[in-house]
Amino acid sequence: MTDDFDDNFTFPSADIETNATDTENGLSIAALRKQTIQKIPFNLRPGQQQMADWKGGPLAVSAVPGAGKSYGMATAAALAIARYKLHSHYQLIVVTFTRSAANNIRVKIRKFLEKLSLPKGSFEGGFVVHTLHGLALSIALRHPELSELDLENYNLILPTPSNKITRTCVESWIANNPRHYQLLIEGSQFDGEETERLRRQSVLRTEVLPQLAWKAIQQAKSSGLKPEDLWQLRNETNDSYQVLTIAASLYQIYQEILRERQLIDYDEMILAALRVLQNESARKMWQNQVFAVFEDEAQDSTPLQTKLLEILATSSENNDSNLDFSSIAQEERLSKLSHLNLMRVGDPNQAINSTFTPADPIDFRRFCEECEQLEKLAVMEQAGRSCQIIIDAANFVLKWVNNSNLAGKEKAFRDQNIHPVKAKESEKNKNPLATGGGLEIYEPRDIYQTLELMGKRIISLFKENPEGKFAVLVRENKQGKFIADTFTNPGKYGIDIDLGKYGIKIHDVSQGARHSQIPAEILALMQFIDRPHSPDYLKSALKVLGDRHLIPQQDYNAFASQLEQFLYPGPLDPYQSEKVRKCRDFCRSLLRAKSELPLYQLISFLALELKYEQSDLATADKLAERVAKQTAGNSSMNAMLEVLSEIVNSERFESVEAEENSKEMGENSEQNYTHERQLTIITMHKAKGLDWDFVFLPFLHENIIPGNLRVLPQANFLGYFDLAEVARAQIRASLQREDLPDISKAWEEAGYLKMGEEFRLLYVAMTRAKKLLWMSAAKLAPFTWNKPENLQSQKPCPVLPVLKAEFPESVR
Repeated sequence: MTDDFDDNFTFPSADIETNATDTENGLSIAALRKQTIQKIPFNLRPGQQQMADWKGGPLAVSAVPGAGKSYGMATAAALAIARYKLHSHYQLIVVTFTRSAANNIRVKIRKFLEKLSLPKGSFEGGFVVHTLHGLALSIALRHPELSELDLENYNLILPTPSNKITRTCVESWIANNPRHYQLLIEGSQFDGEETERLRRQSVLRTEVLPQLAWKAIQQAKSSGLKPEDLWQLRNETNDSYQVLTIAASLYQIYQEILRERQLIDYDEMILAALRVLQNESARKMWQNQVFAVFEDEAQDSTPLQTKLLEILATSSENNDSNLDFSSIAQEERLSKLSHLNLMRVGDPNQAINSTFTPADPIDFRRFCEECEQLEKLAVMEQAGRSCQIIIDAANFVLKWVNNSNLAGKEKAFRDQNIHPVKAKESEKNKNPLATGGGLEIYEPRDIYQTLELMGKRIISLFKENPEGKFAVLVRENKQGKFIADTFTNPGKYGIDIDLGKYGIKIHDVSQGARHSQIPAEILALMQFIDRPHSPDYLKSALKVLGDRHLIPQQDYNAFASQLEQFLYPGPLDPYQSEKVRKCRDFCRSLLRAKSELPLYQLISFLALELKYEQSDLATADKLAERVAKQTAGNSSMNAMLEVLSEIVNSERFESVEAEENSKEMGENSEQNYTHERQLTIITMHKAKGLDWDFVFLPFLHENIIPGNLRVLPQANFLGYFDLAEVARAQIRASLQREDLPDISKAWEEAGYLKMGEEFRLLYVAMTRAKKLLWMSAAKLAPFTWNKPENLQSQKPCPVLPVLKAEFPESVR
């Protein structure tokens, strides 16, 4: 990865003997240490130099892709540890987003400290590297009486819309709020027909309300808001559905369930640490042993996580009872900020996680603006990853999107351009030369010609660059599956391309994600077989079968609302269409299996019914073996379901392929994505932090990037908006101290936020390429990748036509 600049850079050495007081030239150890430290940053880029020169106070570092921010942070950390002689009772705390990133930066800091030639063991304990949740957990567990966190008796959960906790919240809300529930059922228009009422009830119970609970609770809790805060906000808006009232009630029920069942989520870890730091003596103890806090990937932090870091980075002498920096006036906040020993490093233009997390790009952008007022902002604009034309294309997209107003009044990007490294730097750190034109833009006839053109280009590049690294980045896993299937079986799709003939291995990263879904799919079908009278279980089973293309895709809510009529229609019941009969017959065949097969064969039977491929079947066999072991002596259906539920909820099950890969690759999974003689197919989200020589971006269509927020047809009786996105936009507006928007305005704002995120995602994808960036949008493509064979005319992503006009020599 070129993001880490020059890993082979050698620090000037100083031979310091542990027990010596003077060196051969008469300098004391302290003087030699100082001299060595002063010489170190001579080969750093702007921004990295400011990080290395840090001597306390706040510092925001806004870095472009490939600028070497992790390298700069590791250098700055090593220098701070050496300069201030840090130790286990006065530490530098380094935090980052993921465990793999934490491991990488820990190794780099140790390597830099060793190159300083400090006395052996002199820096041991001088720093600690955590993920944000790991840091919070270490604080909470050290003070269990203050944190109220007892991991021996509490279980960690990861809430999702389909999680049992979320469903319980929804059922409890429905039971306690029948009149409000009836208001939702009636929607914008209702004729009182009973079948439609039952269908709407199914949609609300299994889709609309679980999504609302999940997104609203996640957004509010990670921002430090409590249920009572949402109750108060509801008075500031007046919409017919009272969205925030529903959200507040669901949040309150959720918190009660967590307490009753002794469960915690990841936000509870942060809150537990903050409860510790509310205690003055505990807070001072931590602040006295924390020298400073360095944060990497700061654009991915939530407000609650940022609050934790700000408290730890505050000197105990400058502390007071007000721990919430966000609630004070701007002038007072700047004054408090100036006393923080806090370095935050990130790229606001690579903030692409709000699809999955409550992280908001505006938060780190605001921190940069505040530090700029304090003259404590460093901008890392030089990047050695990509050739010049790829840099120019990425910069052009950034400017064009910001000027287009497609993402509304809030700019999608922070205005900062990528610049190549200066020519005066050593040859090895120069930007690579372009292969071919460096940028190639295609408009194929259809998606099949797209793969034919792409395959031919990969083969020609491979012949010239057998050691090159190749990747195809896609927006959706289903696109990746289509590409992998086509390149693996080209004859089946009429494509005259055989990558295997040239020794090019196809590695579809999303295949591992599909393997990880196997326990959840098996569980859904087992639950239906066990309780076929449950509308929820029937719908979950139908969704699994539909996603695997085993039954026709349709609105399954109608079946769930009239379950007996669907499964076993009588002579007087309405006629069932061919599509409905296919769904019915498949479900009935599953139910027969329970009476015809022994329990221990059910998992293998379901794997065959789901048409799993060889690697999937191996994973299903491994799952069946584990369930059999854990239910030995009690092989009942209830016992099997309990084990399967524990596996799915704990996310501890590893597929056979993933297990083999982890053994082969060790902890460094990034190498698995960047092998030579391999075509890596990976989503744009997962590609962040990686790079390849040759990057291919197919299927860049307007309905995918930027796309639009859509309301599913089965839920449009409420109106053309999504209650979950409305609640999220309203909560976000309250956090930014803006007037709460009504439903239509909140829906519009949610659409703008999605647009901005999608354009940032495209920017991240473009900046993964070193020597060649290949982009295309076919004239004919599917509207939904659930059915890639259904081709229709599709518009290209709006960025492509303007890129063609700006770089006409790149059009092929």
